[in-house]
Amino acid sequence: MNKDLKISGFSDEISSDFDTQLEVVTKLGMNYISLRGIDGKNIGDYSVDEINENVLPRLQKAGVSVSSIGSPIGKVYINDEDGFTNQKIMLDTLCQISNLLDCKYIRIFSFYIPKGEDADQYKDDVISKLREYAAIAEKYNVILVHENEKDIYGDIARRCHEILTLVGSPYFKGIFDFANFVQCGEDTGACYDLLRDEIVYIHIKDAVTTDNENVVCGTGEGKIPELLAQFINSGYKGFLTLEPHLVRFDSLKDLELEDATEIIKDNKELDGEGGYKLQYEALLEILEKIESEEK
Repeated sequence: MNKDLKISGFSDEISSDFDTQLEVVTKLGMNYISLRGIDGKNIGDYSVDEINENVLPRLQKAGVSVSSIGSPIGKVYINDEDGFTNQKIMLDTLCQISNLLDCKYIRIFSFYIPKGEDADQYKDDVISKLREYAAIAEKYNVILVHENEKDIYGDIARRCHEILTLVGSPYFKGIFDFANFVQCGEDTGACYDLLRDEIVYIHIKDAVTTDNENVVCGTGEGKIPELLAQFINSGYKGFLTLEPHLVRFDSLKDLELEDATEIIKDNKELDGEGGYKLQYEALLEILEKIESEEK
């Protein structure tokens, strides 16, 4: 595999038990995880001391590093000022945790928009709040990576491009999540063309528009094989982070505004480990094919 690419994944989709997560990823031969749910608790609810005492030693023992912190930062309504204040405190803690774990990236979002309202009217408020987040990250030399998520301001490529360029900070960059763009009715090829210069992190997740359901990577409408080839050929160096969403998992309740079971109607595999392995192997196959076509 291309030595500039590293495969990681949201290991809480395997199991809420952290030891099980580490056991499965090491068995697959993976050296990285994206840290989100640990022993049934969200990363945003941990203190620096708890991570240092209970999480870091287990990571070290397993020989697993952290590619990104899968935080819930930015998943509050844009007009929730108390929520925003609390999240700035949480972000400060998460930056300290990132430094402790020698992790460069924290995944964030760009605020829920009140239902039925026009997102664009909140542009200035979104930009100014994201700048405050970026200023916190800068203190710790951490890069915030924005995920294009459904129901938030930066759900479509145009608004992602807007915030990434207007926040204008080296500490605020983009994630490319194929499935989320599909589920927002976007053409991922056009999204790539618009955003590629600001993308430093990639989520491996695919979907189909018929019922917005998540599917194994490379089998949906995300154009993962061809766009990954373009990313690689244009010099992308970094993480490809599995977010299979192929089975229902405990942390799912924290992720979606609406009933999350809608996007995972039926388990595609028997369990979290099966879904994770399926996605990992599908990604390896895609990468092998890209490599063989380049030779």
